[in-house]
Amino acid sequence: MKVAIVSTDGKVINQHFGKASRFFIFEVDSCGKIQFLEVRETIPLCGSADEGHADDVLSRIISLISDCEALLCSRIGSRPQEELRKHGIKPVEAPYFIDEALKSLSEVE
Repeated sequence: MKVAIVSTDGKVINQHFGKASRFFIFEVDSCGKIQFLEVRETIPLCGSADEGHADDVLSRIISLISDCEALLCSRIGSRPQEELRKHGIKPVEAPYFIDEALKSLSEVE
């Protein structure tokens, strides 16, 4: 399972979805093995007035992480949660260390 994570440092899930300027992409296999894949840069949803309508920015962000099954962030609003779910991405508020959150997520799956 691929997971997109909102983080400023790649260690802690410490950022609101709307403030994300990048997503750390991880793969968690069926045995719980965690592998870092890449960082994907984006324009943050909040404060994106210069980049077009917020709905357009949200669509671009969802497209950027559309191959992921889950998104982990410290906080997320109801509208982005709804849109992510429509695209098959499970939003999870998990303000923890990335490795802890990924292990917990793999245990649930």
